[in-house]
Amino acid sequence: METRVLSASQEVIIGGGRPTVLIGERINPTGKKRLAEALRAGDLSVAKEEAIAQVAAGADILDVNVGATGVDEIDMLPRAVEAVASVVDVPLCIDSRKVQALAAALAICPGRPIVNSVTGEEASLEEILPLVKQYNLPVIGLCLDEKGIPAEASARVEIAHKIVERAEAIGIPREDVIIDCLTLSLGANVKAGLATLEATKRVRDELQVNQTQGCSNISHGLPNRPVLTGAYLGMAIEAGLTCPTVDVALVRQAILAADLVLGRDNYAMRFIKAFREAQAACGA
Repeated sequence: METRVLSASQEVIIGGGRPTVLIGERINPTGKKRLAEALRAGDLSVAKEEAIAQVAAGADILDVNVGATGVDEIDMLPRAVEAVASVVDVPLCIDSRKVQALAAALAICPGRPIVNSVTGEEASLEEILPLVKQYNLPVIGLCLDEKGIPAEASARVEIAHKIVERAEAIGIPREDVIIDCLTLSLGANVKAGLATLEATKRVRDELQVNQTQGCSNISHGLPNRPVLTGAYLGMAIEAGLTCPTVDVALVRQAILAADLVLGRDNYAMRFIKAFREAQAACGA
């Protein structure tokens, strides 16, 4: 199952057995005071800085989210997409729950971006999926519904089935649905990672679709976050995660290591290249 994503001149293919595709998460004002303040002021320089830094760190795709108190997403999201696309040439993942903001951004976005996201809620399915179909784009489906995020893996898998079925019913092919089984903090529930891993495996086996997750959530509130997130990523990639949404600079080495162990890096070329680049950057 392969999902094709495009910028103005680059193609990224997401698929099981391929090298893991990295979606950079940093252009999101949640928990980022400097970015949030800049967006409220109509200043996109911080978003541009983050875009350049993430691509330099190895991001294949960039998530663009402007959702913050005091920010008009309908106005700001297309401006942010245009600004990011002006400084980097990687595909984008346009991130909003507001259909009007998504529509405004999609109207000007180059290439074939990902729409982030639809949920299992009826209102979301009815609003977002027709827009995805109109533009012939991939979409991320979040495993939550009107009751929130289920604690049990089985309930998340049921929502994944619902999203895929509803997408296919209006002509969106299965390869263009990317499921997010949703990571929750281990600090709040030590079994949270196991539930997500079980759901990830079942979605892989039952639906064969590509999968993303905001993996930094797993370590929220805990110390030594890159180590914990990296450990989880290796397990999740083996379970079926194909395009995690991450802080690329912090966890790319762990993802490259997981790909190598799983036989997705012939002769360890990507792993060795990244190591040498890191040495050169440090002046070693």
